[in-house]
Amino acid sequence: MTKLEPSGPLALAGIRVLEIGTGSALAYAGKLFADFGAEVIKVEDGEGDELRRLPPLLEAAGQAPQSALNAWLGTNKRNVTLRGQSMEEHAWLSRLAMTCDVVLDARALRQGVEILEHPVHRRGADIEGAKVPIEVYLTWFGESGPYSRFTGSDAVCRALAGAVHGSGAVEGPPHLPHDMHTGIVAGLAAFSSAVAALLGESDGSRRYVLSIHEAAFTVVEMEAGMVQDGRHSLARLGVNRFCTTHPGGIYQTKQGWIGLFAHTLPQWSALCVAIGRPEFAHDARFVSGPTRITYADEIDAFLQPALLTRTASEWFDLLGSAKFPAVLVPTMDELLAQKVHRERAAFVPVASGASRFEGVGVPFPLGDAGPLRGGVAAQKGAHSDDYRSDAALARTAGRTRAEQGLPPLRKLRVIDLTMGWAGPLAARTLADFGAEVIKVEGTQYPDWWRGTHFTEEFYRDRLYEKNSNFALMNRNKLGVTLDLTHADGREVFLELVKTADMVIENYSTEVLPKMGLDYASLSQVNERLVMVSMPAFGIGNEWSRVRAYGGTLEQASGLPHHTGFAHHPPSLTSYAYGDPIGGWNAGAASLLALLVQARTGQGRHVNLSQVECMLPLVAPFLVEQSLCGSTSARQGNDHPVFAPHNIYRCAGEDAWMVVSVANDVQWQSLLDVLQAPELRLDPALSAVAGRRAQRERIDAVIAAWTRQRPADEAMHLLQLAGVSAGVVKPIWSVLEDPHLRSRGFFQKVQREHLGEYLATTPWFRERQQPLDISRVAPTLGEHSREVFSRVIGLTQEQVDALEKSGITGTLATRKRT
Repeated sequence: MTKLEPSGPLALAGIRVLEIGTGSALAYAGKLFADFGAEVIKVEDGEGDELRRLPPLLEAAGQAPQSALNAWLGTNKRNVTLRGQSMEEHAWLSRLAMTCDVVLDARALRQGVEILEHPVHRRGADIEGAKVPIEVYLTWFGESGPYSRFTGSDAVCRALAGAVHGSGAVEGPPHLPHDMHTGIVAGLAAFSSAVAALLGESDGSRRYVLSIHEAAFTVVEMEAGMVQDGRHSLARLGVNRFCTTHPGGIYQTKQGWIGLFAHTLPQWSALCVAIGRPEFAHDARFVSGPTRITYADEIDAFLQPALLTRTASEWFDLLGSAKFPAVLVPTMDELLAQKVHRERAAFVPVASGASRFEGVGVPFPLGDAGPLRGGVAAQKGAHSDDYRSDAALARTAGRTRAEQGLPPLRKLRVIDLTMGWAGPLAARTLADFGAEVIKVEGTQYPDWWRGTHFTEEFYRDRLYEKNSNFALMNRNKLGVTLDLTHADGREVFLELVKTADMVIENYSTEVLPKMGLDYASLSQVNERLVMVSMPAFGIGNEWSRVRAYGGTLEQASGLPHHTGFAHHPPSLTSYAYGDPIGGWNAGAASLLALLVQARTGQGRHVNLSQVECMLPLVAPFLVEQSLCGSTSARQGNDHPVFAPHNIYRCAGEDAWMVVSVANDVQWQSLLDVLQAPELRLDPALSAVAGRRAQRERIDAVIAAWTRQRPADEAMHLLQLAGVSAGVVKPIWSVLEDPHLRSRGFFQKVQREHLGEYLATTPWFRERQQPLDISRVAPTLGEHSREVFSRVIGLTQEQVDALEKSGITGTLATRKRT
């Protein structure tokens, strides 16, 4: 199946967007708009976006070098340059902003949160009832709280959010990924907020302020639930060690690398048989994932040599036939050659001046509504004159401000057929923006994040109601139960679908077609229905039935070849990275598909691939491979531009902090704190190129200083001087973080059977206070009677009959034999 060039109006055609500020989060949000047809006007000052310095650089005669990565981020955008800081220039920019439907504003990342008091579209006194654009502001830490005036960076936000400490060797240092990881997540957050506001634009325009720090936390939110349930190892386990199971890592084969994830006992047994060691299949030490991680070294001692007897491709075929979650772990050249991704147009052409190379396509396949397959990156200032004409400034846009607290999606209904992390996270995004999300489970097939060990205790003590991860991912939803394997259950489900705007599901690709509940069937009862499916490799290709977990998706993306240090094997992060990234993308794709539905009245099936959702994270390396024919070795904790940039040990056990110096001003401030005259007197270090050349020397001085201080003290001393620095917090300490507590990001709530727990709040805010949690996650079938009565008109007698026949209920039951 090949994804064709869009044939109809693009999803965001007719929308004008102003992109102002700097950073990869802003650039990616703008890219998503531009690749779906919006008129995106990127505004740069005379110095240009800092992303222009990221390698690899494109050289062109008569022009300054241009970053290839920045060109990928800039495809299909217009580009204008500010001509100084005069009153007249600001007046022009304000007029331009007032012609826009959406303003994406990241000026606070460079200028501080005070800039939020001076919207780009309004330089004078506010006018009551004035029409204004939708505004989405990106900040490092939000408008309030102890960190709000911190000098931020992607690395510092990630470290303080708990998304660094758990990855890497036991002795440290932890692994610090490329900045784009955080930028992609925050960019999806900004895009999703703006599209949600467009869906609710009949209420007026909305203003959202996002914290990149809080967005970064979502990629480790699973671990916050595990900590609360006492299931998290309070230590870093090592390279390619996953806290809930083993093997869950990357192994060398006769040729190439294979990624494995054995969660269930049948999967472990299949692996043992495949490697010729069936005697370990039911060894009491290895019967569960949490038990196997205790014996990880012993398992690897017989697993590693066995895997060296075949190639990665041979293991992929053999283990795949046994339904074991195994994938190839491709290098960038191997990834670019993979047929499955080529068929889905996952790689697209990018043009910048005379240069041509491939980049990553936007992973939201909306068919005739987009996205564009590649594009041209405009040169800096290429459209400056175009937007200074009276005609360009005559466009009317904007609306009066919507009432605060009025959810933009409150008129929409979503049927949630998802389980685990990725799908429920996507559906939660819609619920947080106000959609009525009805989560459908079966009493015999509950969401597997309620638990997968179906012991007598599981049913007797309702352990399926006591998992904090489930509670975190399913806030603001209604919960019903239906046995979809039974004709009567499917009949009730179809009645729900008739009333819905959307269905979202993440079953294995063969499940819904077997039950007659695929999109072709559902669209027969609701022709305007949007359906989002999100299997590992998408539907309709030779890898569609590959079993996958979040870690499997990370392995298959090739990202591990660019995580960690060169002396280690390709390295996973310590969490199921593919799940939150898949959830973020599916949430954004759902919002966009709903916007197209609202504009056209037409339904569509969004055939998402969760591995493709991971590919924007490898964009820096894929672009490098396409342009240069090879990629650099794993960077460890270095930065491609900033220097110094590293993780340093502090006083105390396993205590670390990140320092990320983005410019010469911060370098001088760092020297003031370090009191290191030998560094100040070296003229070669006054420029970033010189500092990068002497990284080891500088790191030794910083490390000597940090080792004498607790990480929190060191962070505050450096932040007081304006240096971007942050504690590398373990996830269990993030739950007590004074900034997040001050902002009310965590809230104590009560839920039946689970008791009190810390719930997270949405990552977007209309005001400084967090959005309220309208309802905690549902207990099994909690709202079945209410929903069946209110939504499809069943009588109490009819619901009683469904309960009696086991079609619905509120207690988990064993599967029918």
